[in-house]
Amino acid sequence: QVQLVESGGGLVQPGGSLRLSCVGSGRTVSNYAMGWFRQAPGKEREFVALISSSGDITEYSDSVKGRFTISRDNAKYTSYLQMENVKPEDTAVYYCNAGPTARVVRHRYDGSYWGQGTQVTVSS
Repeated sequence: QVQLVESGGGLVQPGGSLRLSCVGSGRTVSNYAMGWFRQAPGKEREFVALISSSGDITEYSDSVKGRFTISRDNAKYTSYLQMENVKPEDTAVYYCNAGPTARVVRHRYDGSYWGQGTQVTVSS
């Protein structure tokens, strides 16, 4: 069983920056691909970014490419989402996901784990 805890959300002005963290329990997290998804009010949960277990492969949604950066520190069982030049449309609850492969994470297949989410609000 893997438990994920997100942190770092909050209120940020348009154009500002924010860094989200996702800490996983257990050493198995280091062998898992990790990803970030988000869900805005009234909308479906959508993919944001993922990173392979080794960190050498990353993937981003078109809406955040060039503004967000996903990274990980396996020694700390942690994934990060650095958000730059944020926009009001980035407002959402951000969820961390971990799974045995990038494909499982990307498509939310059974066998992946979710955190409880952290709220990000972009507003002036």
